Amino acid sequence: MNQPNILLICTDQQRFNAMGAYGNDEIDTPNLDRLANQGVLFENCYVQSPVCGPSRASLMSGRYVHAHGAWANGVGLPAHEHLFSRTLADHGYDCGLVGKFHAGGACFGGRLEPRLDDGFRVFRWAHDPYPGSSENAYHRWLRAVRPDLYEAAAKAGTGTIFDSLPTEFHYSRWIGDETIDYLLRSRDADKPFFFVANFFDPHHGFGAPKEYVDRYRGKTLRPPITRPDELAGKPPVLTEASHRSYAGHARGYTEYTESELHDVRVNYYAMVSLVDDEVGRILAALDEAGLADDTLVVFTSDHGEMLGDHQLMLKGPMMYECAVRVPLVMRWPAGLPAGERRAELVQWIDLATTFVAAAGAPPLPRGQGLNLLPLARGDQDAPVRDWALCEYRNSGHPYEEPVHTTMLRHDRWKVVVYHGAPSTTRARSGELYDLEADPIELDNLWDDPAHARVRLELQELLLDVLVATEDRTQPREAYW
Repeated sequence: MNQPNILLICTDQQRFNAMGAYGNDEIDTPNLDRLANQGVLFENCYVQSPVCGPSRASLMSGRYVHAHGAWANGVGLPAHEHLFSRTLADHGYDCGLVGKFHAGGACFGGRLEPRLDDGFRVFRWAHDPYPGSSENAYHRWLRAVRPDLYEAAAKAGTGTIFDSLPTEFHYSRWIGDETIDYLLRSRDADKPFFFVANFFDPHHGFGAPKEYVDRYRGKTLRPPITRPDELAGKPPVLTEASHRSYAGHARGYTEYTESELHDVRVNYYAMVSLVDDEVGRILAALDEAGLADDTLVVFTSDHGEMLGDHQLMLKGPMMYECAVRVPLVMRWPAGLPAGERRAELVQWIDLATTFVAAAGAPPLPRGQGLNLLPLARGDQDAPVRDWALCEYRNSGHPYEEPVHTTMLRHDRWKVVVYHGAPSTTRARSGELYDLEADPIELDNLWDDPAHARVRLELQELLLDVLVATEDRTQPREAYW
């Protein structure tokens, strides 16, 4: 089989169930649902961190957070880390990117994310739509085509004006336009392509063009998943985050009214529907160019969003399913079946290995992922793991007393360790959930004597997983 084209469509902060194909009957995502019906949907895909930078570093390197070293937002990948896009470029691919990247380091306070050895010939970088973070290609485009809109939005700061610009001038529409331009006009037609369309939506702030918000404004949406006093039986830092998000730097769940929580969900769904329409335009461009059959299209997101569930907003040290489990759909008419679903545990680091394998390129020198193509095809001997690992290391606005959490999903169980001494004065605590009996994670079994043995076994397995995923690629030259 010839080298397929590869199109990676990635959103920011889209929880796994913010898509009709994952069983959400409240949200309107016809194009993403069609993509799932034409390909393979993975029901249990876990990211390697619940925050952007470390998660995206794992995507690009194919390595766990404790292996690649970009442990928090604002921490860049070390120069020696190898990106899978570089491998694809070296193996004959024309590589391009539009939108967010967030693997090279800080993008705040006017900083420009350092360029890595990424292999991208086209690099239309725009970290986010807001002013003040750094110069980006979207700002330059908007200033050129509608200086009045840009000046008005920039003057307002990082509120929702950029989020609610008319669709024609919205960041997500710009991502769609740039992707379509690449597919139809600016790619190197003599080579297979790898292109990344990195949307910023449905990241907060919570806003969207009026026409999309109006789709949901009159609907009665389900309230956040919780119950009174839910957090009383959970680690104390979750109560802190419920009162103030981002270690005190953003509004917490308790500061929202019931009406505001509904409006947040309305705007979040509106953002997803905007992305869905852009995905539809991109897929139509693939069809127009005659590229659809030989293109592996992958749709996914870098982490989730709490949306008020469990009395929490945004993201952080929490490891609930809505924060760490993301959509993953693969469509490749020439190479994968259609309308299939896979329940096995898969992880974001697997994507790098999968892309390199699809291209017929040499394996990543220090990659830790699995090739998902055999599993997607339904091969009986497809490699799988029976666990998934996610790590948070006091990222973003740091807590005064550092917060470090590690999650292991295994079989029906999820354990989350909130690490205590010696790195922090916080007491060790944790969460334990039986996802078969309690899929919405309300009942924390960590201190339940009846589950003490399960907790111990999972903590021991977590230690084994951490040792097994250490970087031991440095060659041994002799026995001593």
